[in-house]
Amino acid sequence: MTEATHRAAVLGHPVAHSLSPVLHSAAYRALGLDGWEYTAIDVTEEQLPGFVGGLDEAWAGLSLTMPLKQVVFELLDHVEPLAEVVGAVNTVLFQPTGSGRTLVGANTDVHGLVAALHEGLGSGPGERPVTSAVVLGAGATAASTLAALAELGCTSPTVLVRSLGRTGGLQRAAHRMGVTPRFEIMDPASARVRDVDVVVSTLPSRAADPVAEALTAHAAAGGAAPRGVLLDVVYDPRPTALSRAWAAGAPDREGLVVGGERMLLHQAAEQVRLMTGQVAPLAAMAAALEEALAPSVAGA
Repeated sequence: MTEATHRAAVLGHPVAHSLSPVLHSAAYRALGLDGWEYTAIDVTEEQLPGFVGGLDEAWAGLSLTMPLKQVVFELLDHVEPLAEVVGAVNTVLFQPTGSGRTLVGANTDVHGLVAALHEGLGSGPGERPVTSAVVLGAGATAASTLAALAELGCTSPTVLVRSLGRTGGLQRAAHRMGVTPRFEIMDPASARVRDVDVVVSTLPSRAADPVAEALTAHAAAGGAAPRGVLLDVVYDPRPTALSRAWAAGAPDREGLVVGGERMLLHQAAEQVRLMTGQVAPLAAMAAALEEALAPSVAGA
């Protein structure tokens, strides 16, 4: 086995479920980066400062899951503007500077969301602007979603939440971005999700099931299918109940659903580019991801 000369890892707690090692390792193999190694390491919020401080010069970068995306800010020398306004860093880059190094925080989640939505919209940058959108949920991923939607042309989406009292962080992030979302209490049967260009569900696994049930009931009563593109950031189980309900009725509607694994793929590809300086081998990474997720599909 080749000794690692460059190291990277995904950190979180828990982190054993992460597919980042599958994606990054596939990229290293395809790029011929024999000395590169990528692993998953369980690190809590309390352990993060000591862990980062103990990393040697072999380290090129880190991927971060929640809750580390926010607590890492105080450890960084520089934060890229996008990560600053979103309020979340999912990528740390170690950049040599003279006799030391600079820790730079970046956000590739927005890139992943935009690229995944372009797949559903069937368009490239600037080709098909989004004029209306709904976001389900108000957690950390919702902030990146607001930034992604703004990049696609929608600066006033509707955000449907279970509690308005828990939207403070997202409202502050929206203010920093210069976007003006409308916050409403989530009604699973709301027509809003059926009448917009894009719906992004940032809810955790199965939390969107009531919306799926309402869509199914609406269709059974003869109602029209949703007209827009759905991106459900959940990818396990796959497909989700929401994805199935959205695509029901006609084979061509499956193209209007983008699985969360596509966001995962594209954000990881951008991390590979930032950490290695090479264009990520997207096809090789996608193939490895599909192979890793195959048991999930079989189970569904």
